[in-house]
Amino acid sequence: MNHIPEPLPMDLPEPLVQRAGPGASLLISEAELLDPVSGTDGRFDLLIRDGEVAELAEPGSLEAGDGTELVEGRGLKVFPAFFDPHVHFRTPGQEYKEDIGTGTRAAAAGGYGGVIAMANTAPPVSSPADVEALRHRARLEASVPVGFMATVTRDMAGEELTDMAELREAGAVGFTDDGLPIANPRILRRALQYQKMCGGTIALHEEDPELSAGGAMHEGEVSMALGLRGVPSISESVMIARDAAIAGYEGGRIQVQHLSAIESIEAVRRAKQAGVAVTCEVTPHHLCLSDEAVRDLDASRHKMNPPLRSEDDRRALIEALIDGTIDCIATDHAPHAIEEKQVPYEAAMMGVTGLETAFSALYTELVMPGTIPLGLLVEKLGSGGRPFGIEPFSVAAGKRANLCLVDPEAEWTVGEDGYESRSANSWCAGQTLTGRVLMTVADGQVAFRLRSFSMGVA
Repeated sequence: MNHIPEPLPMDLPEPLVQRAGPGASLLISEAELLDPVSGTDGRFDLLIRDGEVAELAEPGSLEAGDGTELVEGRGLKVFPAFFDPHVHFRTPGQEYKEDIGTGTRAAAAGGYGGVIAMANTAPPVSSPADVEALRHRARLEASVPVGFMATVTRDMAGEELTDMAELREAGAVGFTDDGLPIANPRILRRALQYQKMCGGTIALHEEDPELSAGGAMHEGEVSMALGLRGVPSISESVMIARDAAIAGYEGGRIQVQHLSAIESIEAVRRAKQAGVAVTCEVTPHHLCLSDEAVRDLDASRHKMNPPLRSEDDRRALIEALIDGTIDCIATDHAPHAIEEKQVPYEAAMMGVTGLETAFSALYTELVMPGTIPLGLLVEKLGSGGRPFGIEPFSVAAGKRANLCLVDPEAEWTVGEDGYESRSANSWCAGQTLTGRVLMTVADGQVAFRLRSFSMGVA
């Protein structure tokens, strides 16, 4: 292993910011609480006072005091709020697709209590001033706490490193050129050396541009049948193997983004077994769909990068989630305007939205059939901050309130009532799902209530 530089003395700001608001005071009565962090699983009265979890008590034993909102929780479930380490809010430069306000409302509607926004904006987030401006906007607009990534290379050009230490001091939670790979291994090596001094996980979009160039979907039987140029699985896995080797040599820390293929899982597994500090994420759409879905040529729902892979890949991702190889679930929420999606498949922009549907889709497709347990889903949806030094939320007395209230029996059709997001390119648009978030409390504030869900005040 290479010599590890001494870390720089740094006084870092809080990683997540949101707009100020009153702390919630409410009583959720007789709900089923499932908290993987504390190991709590059972029916409770849950009292929140001024944004803090004040008490967990026997069901039916607490009464709402003056000014406390009462939520009848019988038949409902309470989970710690989820955390998404990979979203695109399009600020600055493309607010017609999404902005911090609409993006964090979408996050709250999906049960999220925190998110990390990517840096491939227009222009990219490459300077301390860029980070500071985003954090300022989040303090005015964000419904849930949000952290911001900065680019690894200046303007994502892949040639010159950003001032990573200054970016960290400005509040960047990590670094990524997401949307593009770091093609030059020398640049990645230097970034990992710099990282050892200033901290901040480097999140990697793993794609060999020479192998994937011009591809519109997964390379396989379906791409051949449709006559579309494919992206081979090895485009992802060879880059993971390369970057893990460099990270291991330098003693650096990397997060592999949106894992999609069997070969990629194997590369991550080997790296972890070798002691490399590597974590990885998987998206809901890669867990639920295969390239068979692309036969409808609906780019709005089914074109993304990495592409939907084979059914064997999908099943392998589920197994890797179960055995712990995959650390967390991330939506890669990627809003686009209608006119950018409703074009011939090859010409359409890549990416789908997912914040508002992640829990419901995975609950419907994986938990209800018995493929994975509910506790595992809640754990993996809540673990996305951990690779960036942000611990999962817990619903325990004395903790700041970060939770979501879910009706596990509710059936709803995605998009029927519109979206909180500014964009409608949901990968499960039009589907009927089971399980719906009714309310989200993020950092002590009520960030979301479903319009049809009413609460009473004592």
